[in-house]
Amino acid sequence: MDFGESLRMSLRTIRGHKLRSALTTLGIVIGIAAVITFVTLGASVKAEVVGQFGDSPANRVFLVAEPEDEGGPPAALSQPVFTEWDVSQLQRLEGVERVIPRGTVGISALEANGQTIARDELVATSPALFEGTTFVAGGPFGANESELVVNEPAARLFAENLSVGDRVTVTRQQGASANVTVVGILAANASVNPLSGFGAQPRFYVSTESYDTVVESPTQGVTQRVYPQVTVVAEDPTETQAVKERAQQYLDSADSDARRLAPESYTVGARTNEDIVQRIRNVVNRLTQFVTGIAVISLIVGAIGIANIMLVSVRERTKQIGIMKAVGATDRDVLQLFLVESVLLGLLGAVVGVPLGVAGGYAATVYADLPLALPLVWVGVAIGIGLLVGVLAGVYPAWSATRVDPIEALRYE
Repeated sequence: MDFGESLRMSLRTIRGHKLRSALTTLGIVIGIAAVITFVTLGASVKAEVVGQFGDSPANRVFLVAEPEDEGGPPAALSQPVFTEWDVSQLQRLEGVERVIPRGTVGISALEANGQTIARDELVATSPALFEGTTFVAGGPFGANESELVVNEPAARLFAENLSVGDRVTVTRQQGASANVTVVGILAANASVNPLSGFGAQPRFYVSTESYDTVVESPTQGVTQRVYPQVTVVAEDPTETQAVKERAQQYLDSADSDARRLAPESYTVGARTNEDIVQRIRNVVNRLTQFVTGIAVISLIVGAIGIANIMLVSVRERTKQIGIMKAVGATDRDVLQLFLVESVLLGLLGAVVGVPLGVAGGYAATVYADLPLALPLVWVGVAIGIGLLVGVLAGVYPAWSATRVDPIEALRYE
């Protein structure tokens, strides 16, 4: 019996049991759709995060204090350890153009033009952060705690978009309030500091004059502001690695407040864009592998379902198998017939699961406000998985069919 005849008989059997075939392939459909959805979401997150650092100038070195064994995204659990003394000493290092401290001011709400929105923080930083960035209106603030810079997504949070000159009332978490004036609106795609957050997220920036997290400097013995993150900008991008090494040497020295203020289980490190991108890739890859592994369980369930239904099919078609063998069909013909049917069920699950997975990935990226990054190679992999599952699930039932004795089969009712 040629392959074409096996294919026609298998299709006829599947069409004759539409509901059973649909339920059999459901596990494959769910598994493949889940795998593609999670892989697409992981690829989209990676593309967005890595893209943010790719757009960031290559001459920046990021300083954070984080758990030694964390291994996650930088600054995820950073501690405020960099004092004003550290900032001034880093500024004196050879090859350093400027040093940009960053902290957060805890707030509960912002009010402008009669509308109040809930927010939990403002980014406190220096005007040096905005050098080389694009403003659609106005410009950076000065050393003035009553001035505010926002990006376009933040301006659009209000029904009447914020404009330069608008007055905004900031309510702190302790209940106190203060008025600030919008002096600049950053372009939505302006590259500022990737550690401040990824994507076109609403951001509100104020001067460090508004920042009130302080500590006693271990080396100076006076109260100073203390920041969780500091960015060191190298004068020459080709010297970024050398600046990183000098910054790390300072942080490890006895003159560094950060070294003394860091908790015992924390390390104070200097990292370039390349270092951070690699760490983020590793984290996203591990998360994607984990959730994809969970989705693979559905594929295993689907394979068991196909194997089960094929065993039932062998049982139901015992007499048919006997007739086939009686008229000259070989064991190879019988094996081929049931394998083809099993593979078709797996392929059907893949064909239905792939578009569902793509749709799921698209919906997930839209919900998370991420650009869609569809890993096309996984579409081919998914179809291959469907075929492989069909083969593996059909091997034993097909082998069982070849073991049917034609004489006994013809007697079977």
